[in-house]
Amino acid sequence: MLFAIICRDRPGHLQTRLDTRAAHLDYIAQTGNVAMAGPFLEEGAMCGSLVIIEADSLAAAHGWAENDPYAKAGLFESVTVTEWKKVIG
Repeated sequence: MLFAIICRDRPGHLQTRLDTRAAHLDYIAQTGNVAMAGPFLEEGAMCGSLVIIEADSLAAAHGWAENDPYAKAGLFESVTVTEWKKVIG
């Protein structure tokens, strides 16, 4: 199953994102279940993330999100995990 992980950064935490970016990208590479990912932008600045992952259950997707180095660093103001169905693309 596919799941969308939608994250919004805490205001004023761009440096946390920059400091943790390498660990976040390593986590994505190591888990091997990310279908696509990228940051949200506001006025050209990163302000959140969208990650589409393959997982066996909603609980597993939540576990993936909780173990993301960005989440562990306290970057996110909010995180939503929901099952997602690919229709186009």
